[in-house]
Amino acid sequence: MRKTTQKPFRFTYVHLGNWRNFTLIDAALQRRVFLVGPNASGKSNFLDVFRFLHDLVAVGGGLQEAVRKRGGVSRLRCLAARRRSDITVLVRVGSDEAPTRWEYELCFNQDARSRPVIRRERVVRDGAPILTRPDDQDRADPERLTQTYLEQVYVNQAFRELAEFLPTVQYLHIVPQLVREPDRSVGRANDPFGGDFLEKIASAQEKTRTAWLRRIRDALRVAVPQLQELELWRDARGTPHLRGKYEHWRPQGAWQTEDQFSDGTLRLMGLLWIALAGSGPLLLEEPELSLHPDVVRHIPQMFARMQRRTGRQVFLSTHSPDMLRDRGIGLDEVLLLQPSREGTTVRPAGQIDQSRQLLKEGLTLADIVIPHTRPERAEQLTVFGD
Repeated sequence: MRKTTQKPFRFTYVHLGNWRNFTLIDAALQRRVFLVGPNASGKSNFLDVFRFLHDLVAVGGGLQEAVRKRGGVSRLRCLAARRRSDITVLVRVGSDEAPTRWEYELCFNQDARSRPVIRRERVVRDGAPILTRPDDQDRADPERLTQTYLEQVYVNQAFRELAEFLPTVQYLHIVPQLVREPDRSVGRANDPFGGDFLEKIASAQEKTRTAWLRRIRDALRVAVPQLQELELWRDARGTPHLRGKYEHWRPQGAWQTEDQFSDGTLRLMGLLWIALAGSGPLLLEEPELSLHPDVVRHIPQMFARMQRRTGRQVFLSTHSPDMLRDRGIGLDEVLLLQPSREGTTVRPAGQIDQSRQLLKEGLTLADIVIPHTRPERAEQLTVFGD
């Protein structure tokens, strides 16, 4: 059987209306997307759009649950919204060869009982509409508009390919203390903050787990040169742990478990594991946290190499100039978020004045983009306590 080299689907475009920080934005999306902006500009909320679409079709999800998890329609609606208060999410999904294979639009608001209700739901395949709601059945029974067709397996057969793509979205933002003390998140499967990180490693097939931990160990040696071995280990109760062997003055070295690993080591382990464990779009918030700048500088290259092998799409939010000093990052891969009284705007770095000329003159994307993210009066923090 011949192996296919076709890259997996990705998000190629997003349009948002009245979604959290954004009154109205449109953005083309590459296989790597770097989100850059000031604090509270909406980077996390931008990523949450794709988590929301995941939650629409995930087991135990659906429109009602996805909105409830986010505090209701009123919490989702942009504060700058005016007369038009509907919330709109529109995405295009495809490949490099067919970037508009699918288009999905969901427009919703709330009823008198504060339940989310659909104002419009559309699915388009290769430019041809195959679903438009409300339809006659919806108008005859408005309760139907509390659920999307996307989440209903008995009506989404015509666009099952799209419905099966969205649950592949993965989000990870490792909180080291949750890895060290998983009891804090007992019962939370697929915890985006790493509470079940060790269980995920333990549940992988032994051959796969061994191979991946070996690759992670080799990569970690760049940041932690003393690391000799990395393995899954179970204590007397059968509880899984990550155990690393470090070079030591004693000939046999010394073993440490995750409760002794540094924050940076745990974050980097989580980042490397999830990069291997999946094929759908990967959402990462500030992966540079707790890492040395020389390690951060190589994160874009790491994902570029992964993408050459798997084609997986990666979204990263960052405040790090070191991340953006990689000469391999394209202007169209960086989205600059800038807040205003009318909501946050989003534009590619290529639309910054003279950005292309500045790159030709030897500046990096960090030099061009980061100045646009700095608070206007950050120096005022120095007078705190006077």
